[in-house]
Amino acid sequence: MTTTETCALRPEMMIPKLPESAEDLWEKVLSNAWEEAGKEPRLSGMLEEIVLSRPGLQNAIAVRLAQRLTCPYFTREEWEELFNAELENHPQLIPAMAADLHAVVLRDPASHSPLTPLLFFKGFHALCAYRFAHTLWEQGRQLPALLLQSVSSEVFGIDIHPAAQIGCGIMLDHGTGIVIGETAIVENNVSMLHEVTLGGTGKEFCNRHPVVRTGVMIGAGAKVLGRVEIGEGAKIAASSVVLDDVSPHTTVAGVPAVVVGSPGEDEPAFCMQQSIR
Repeated sequence: MTTTETCALRPEMMIPKLPESAEDLWEKVLSNAWEEAGKEPRLSGMLEEIVLSRPGLQNAIAVRLAQRLTCPYFTREEWEELFNAELENHPQLIPAMAADLHAVVLRDPASHSPLTPLLFFKGFHALCAYRFAHTLWEQGRQLPALLLQSVSSEVFGIDIHPAAQIGCGIMLDHGTGIVIGETAIVENNVSMLHEVTLGGTGKEFCNRHPVVRTGVMIGAGAKVLGRVEIGEGAKIAASSVVLDDVSPHTTVAGVPAVVVGSPGEDEPAFCMQQSIR
């Protein structure tokens, strides 16, 4: 990339227009939770605690994350208090997390309702934890941000630096082993599968991690290294190693990655087609 690169998310990329609002998603979560509580009485207590007793999607996310991230230094109650305070002070977190949840439902055939990823999908949970850590980082509260990153990495097996800049409508499919470095930029509507790395190539302290534009799909095990730009609507095949810029609407594959075709759709992140063409 050149020295004139975009070093921050463009304003129009921050919160995309949602097909469904957070309130719409929450109604679906509630409906499915009531249905499941009737079918599975043994799990009704879990559903009551996380969903049915909560006033909104953001509160359910806060309590579920707090449950999963309890550690010797932060109790569940302390995490929940911190998350709810961040939600109140940073209301943009709510549509961002709703967009991520909607992305999972839309793109993952294993997700039949928003309740499932809300309760169980660690890719979604790790992304929500990153969003809280990022707001702390932006406030200069680096120590709690790094604690949250560390605990989240241990629990979910997904390591996202709180300084990274990540848009909305992101899906981390399966998620295990994903690493996103400190100066990485990821725009809206990007899908990544397990073991993807957005990493650096050395010890430089400048912008050293990739820029991933909107609509990109990155296949399982792919490594994108250095300050390279993955153009809008590009596709990176599984297990590829990308060391150079990738043009928009281009498919690359191999070690090192080379151009092998075009995705065939404007935003391959949505269809999740893994074939190379």
